[in-house]
Amino acid sequence: MSHRTKIVIGAIALALSAGAFAQGTPKPSRIRGSIVSVTGDTLVVHRNSGDDVKIALKETTPVSAVKNIKLSDIKPGSFVGTAATTGVDGKLTAKEVVVFPESARGTGEGHYAWDLGDNSTMTNANVDTVVQSTNGRDLKLSYKGGTNNVTVPENVPVVTFASATRADLLKGKKVFVVATPGEGGAFVGQRVVVEKDGVAPPM
Repeated sequence: MSHRTKIVIGAIALALSAGAFAQGTPKPSRIRGSIVSVTGDTLVVHRNSGDDVKIALKETTPVSAVKNIKLSDIKPGSFVGTAATTGVDGKLTAKEVVVFPESARGTGEGHYAWDLGDNSTMTNANVDTVVQSTNGRDLKLSYKGGTNNVTVPENVPVVTFASATRADLLKGKKVFVVATPGEGGAFVGQRVVVEKDGVAPPM
């Protein structure tokens, strides 16, 4: 499998995790925290919520990373995923932006609730226009069924996908894990995004 194919598969898997899995499958959980240990196929993560959880990794569980890009790299025509908060005025302010590779365009498309703080949402959409504003840049986004305007402040993480392997799952590294419930309170990992080269997954 080529380097590019691995990144694209990672992007698609993450995008799909943002929306609904097929009906009848367990609802995925998004686990954010730091690696405590990796023993065999078991990953232990200390969640930001304060507890430790065990996550079983299958041989096929994808592992990827992210790398920083510039806010100016977001152009009209880019396909992005952005977690944002809704202000009292109803306006969306980005907390992070992931720029997907072109091959992943359309995956996870839409606007839905997210769990990165109070009143947070996720929008996976095409960038129609980019306008410089006093607070950063304003993105007009369109997706099947609607449009959104999101302000992206200058200090917000903007990333795209990078390759990683299980060898990058090291103690202390930050991770974002999409997992489904397993037995005895454990989880089964569906995808892992790990901190690499000092860049932690912001989603």
